[in-house]
Amino acid sequence: MYQLLRQFLFIFDAEAIHHFAMRSLQLLCRMGFRKIMAARFTPSGPGLSKQVFGLTFKNPVGLAAGFDKNALYLDELEALGFGFVEIGTVTPKPQAGNDKPRLFRLPNDKALINRMGFNNDGVKIVAERLRRRKKTTLIIGGNIGKNKATPNDEAWKDYEICFRELYDCVDYFVVNVSSPNTPGLRELQEKDSLRKILSHLQTINHQQLAGRPKPLLLKIAPDLTTEQIDDVIDLAMEIKLDGLVAANTTISREGLITDAARIEAIGAGGLSGLPLKSRATGIVQYIHQKTNGRLPVIASGGIFTGADAREKLDAGGTLVQVWTGFIYEGPGIAKKIGKALA
Repeated sequence: MYQLLRQFLFIFDAEAIHHFAMRSLQLLCRMGFRKIMAARFTPSGPGLSKQVFGLTFKNPVGLAAGFDKNALYLDELEALGFGFVEIGTVTPKPQAGNDKPRLFRLPNDKALINRMGFNNDGVKIVAERLRRRKKTTLIIGGNIGKNKATPNDEAWKDYEICFRELYDCVDYFVVNVSSPNTPGLRELQEKDSLRKILSHLQTINHQQLAGRPKPLLLKIAPDLTTEQIDDVIDLAMEIKLDGLVAANTTISREGLITDAARIEAIGAGGLSGLPLKSRATGIVQYIHQKTNGRLPVIASGGIFTGADAREKLDAGGTLVQVWTGFIYEGPGIAKKIGKALA
């Protein structure tokens, strides 16, 4: 059914149809269909609930950051069966992001290219929206970043602003220094830059709530070298991060089926979806082996089916996140993956 609908949806601009589809889903929930949707799409079965980072995830299938940047559709996404949703990336000040068009489909590759540029409403508005929301069992992650205009040597201030503002609103944090769509951002993945940001956040974290810090994770790019991944692992263990998210989008265009002229016409941006699958799985496996499983990993990249998710978990992932797979597989993806895992 969704495969037929997808053909129609793919006629239209990717970003515009994203907002249309989510507003339509929101309308259905407000019309009283939320419970019906939840009954239809929520995965169930033995062993799906997981205790990770001191949190209880009702199932291990999450939605990656970038889909619900502004925390507008959390109830609707929970009704589609996701065990957790990562909002953002959120920045201190609102920003419009990069010029449109900035989201492109590559159907032959089951992939997307985006150069959104951290478009969001700003942390204060997002935080207030979260505070007004009725608390449910959905785990919410806060993915935080810096504004485009903030120089890298002051980036730590932006991360602190977002961290403090969202502290009472989210269940865990993810520091995003790996998006390719904010100029210079990936330079913050270098060890010294990362140490400054993460150490500062961890200091604040342990000052909060009488010794009950929020889980703090780092999202890394799939384009890191082995030496850079080793640096990240060393730093994560040193600062006692709660985990990593592997991996963000890639700037590589290697192995794509889509016509090269089409790729060139699209231009810059992060590639996600099936072409990222093997690389992302390899990174998850490397981190797991390097740390003897002591550093939990939320695995992301090229997950479309239950078999894809099982591959990530067998490689050492603790939880999985989808994004591009959701676009291609439709609203039943969480239940399909959950059924396979159960």
